[in-house]
Amino acid sequence: MTIFKKLLTYYLLMIALFFVGRVVLFTLYLDRILASDVNYYLSFLYGLKMDTMLASALLVIPLLLLSFAPKIMATLVDGFLRLYFLVVFGIIIYIENATIPFFAQYDVRPNYKFVEYLEYPKEVFGMILADYKLALVVAFVMIGLFSLLYWKRSKESFLAVFELIWWKRALLFLPIGILLFIGIRSSFGHRPANISDALYSSSRIVNEVTKNSFYSIAYAIYANKSYATKAVKRYGVIDIDEAMLRISTRLGINKNDINSSQSPFLRANKTHFPSSKKKNLVIFLQESLGYQFISSELTPEVLKLKKESLWFDQLYSNGTRSVRGIAGVASGILAIPGKGVVKRNKSQHNFFSFASLLNPKGYHTGFYYGGESRFDNMRSWFLGNGFDEIIEQKDYTDPKFVATWGVSDEDLADKANQRFSQLYKEGTPFAVMMFSSSNHSPFEYPDGRIEPVEGEAKYSLKNAIKYADYAIGKFFEDAKKLDYYKDTIFVVVADHNVRVYGDDAVPIDMFHIPAFIIGEGIEAKVYNKLASQPDILATALDYLGEDFTVPILGHSIWSDAKQEINLMQFNENYALRVGEKVAIIEPNQPAQTFLYQEKKLVATAHDRELEKDALAFVVTLNHLYNKELF
Repeated sequence: MTIFKKLLTYYLLMIALFFVGRVVLFTLYLDRILASDVNYYLSFLYGLKMDTMLASALLVIPLLLLSFAPKIMATLVDGFLRLYFLVVFGIIIYIENATIPFFAQYDVRPNYKFVEYLEYPKEVFGMILADYKLALVVAFVMIGLFSLLYWKRSKESFLAVFELIWWKRALLFLPIGILLFIGIRSSFGHRPANISDALYSSSRIVNEVTKNSFYSIAYAIYANKSYATKAVKRYGVIDIDEAMLRISTRLGINKNDINSSQSPFLRANKTHFPSSKKKNLVIFLQESLGYQFISSELTPEVLKLKKESLWFDQLYSNGTRSVRGIAGVASGILAIPGKGVVKRNKSQHNFFSFASLLNPKGYHTGFYYGGESRFDNMRSWFLGNGFDEIIEQKDYTDPKFVATWGVSDEDLADKANQRFSQLYKEGTPFAVMMFSSSNHSPFEYPDGRIEPVEGEAKYSLKNAIKYADYAIGKFFEDAKKLDYYKDTIFVVVADHNVRVYGDDAVPIDMFHIPAFIIGEGIEAKVYNKLASQPDILATALDYLGEDFTVPILGHSIWSDAKQEINLMQFNENYALRVGEKVAIIEPNQPAQTFLYQEKKLVATAHDRELEKDALAFVVTLNHLYNKELF
């Protein structure tokens, strides 16, 4: 058998596996695909292109060995290639199986998230075993059966190739190599094809089905490693001075107010609530609490607190990950391209946070969490940026309940109230971020606290939300009985929604999250205008009663400079919303303008200035990180 026939056989087998995976995904989401009103059948044609790019790359090593290895090494090469393809097919089968639950959770094919959390095996595998046992069993059974069949059928599979004299095999390298090069490049244009070639339609769900999961993961790893240099250019090019001017205009940051050449947006803010007494700050960050869950059934405690707080009715998160919410609320920055700043090297020290602001003013600062703070690099980031104290799972004595992600939210609430009382008695002002964890898959919580939602499994999303609400209520019920309460500003805000899905390039309605600020002297009010997570931090600092100099990319709602604006990141896509108009930019794609109507994006005429501003945000945020200017 010639080299060509042998490689063609393996190419077709890989294509068949990818095709089956795409058919399954297509079938599972058929209703949404049919509703998309696009030529969805082209998904298989463009999908074949994606599959061919990956399959061709995986055939390069076999081609080299079969073309140039001497006949004396035939047995060794045969064994190696059989093992090589066994591993390749095993990975393909696993990823195609894993695509189904991953898509159900994140509404996209596997991307960088798929590999990012492998550095935290305890939490990740605990969650997988709790939530995805069946999917895991099915995947490994399929891999096992395939491996047994393949190993049996492929015995001495490549030895026949070596019956061809070596120079004839070497001559075949060039034409086959050219074919593989064409397959890998999949383009005769100036640039080779890439993941953006799968984005052929206006329907995000159709585009996701078109992609190849294996390729998507590999490309995401590459893109995340290269953001600091060239990857951000995939969004477009704009002069950095123009970009920063556009951002300052959109955010309402007057250039005349900026007083530092070191940080482009550092400016003095006068408080609207001057006070001679230092007030404490407590930010209770809620894991995955989407606005759609705020109801009398699931969040009665939050709704009680709404009546006595400043309630943000139109708040939208920076992104879809906890690290984006942490950075937005703790630092007042928007979502930078690539990894979040909590996990990136240049932001581990001297990065602005409310702790770095308040610590020099005599505040004790801390981060309190029920799990292990090493997760998502939180411990390093907080300690490196002004936080004095970390409380994590190991610091709890006899907790009431321990789940996959750590101790329960009520354990966190009890611990925090104890610590706050101690600091207050010592006469030490404090500023602390608490971070809940109970509302996280596999949604475990202690018995006897809530009445489970009828018709829902015990450990389900809705019950976890109801328990998180219970813990919020308990925290405030206990806090109000303690002396420190009267001198403290409390913020409760979500990091992101539990699951962001939808057919739009950026499903804006799934970024809608709740937040409220409460404390003695704070007027009960519903704020109905657009707000961002940086606005939450700016407003909370305003209530502390001091004038501050900050680089926060937002304003207190009491400031005349406050703008109705949001920047939202969904995977690699960005949406800049100003009022009801939205500009969306994607890598290697032309920018688009939409109107946000009835929780959907409706295409409208290009607003070139808004689209340029969206690009300006992405380029400037990347610049602020790379030049360490925040």
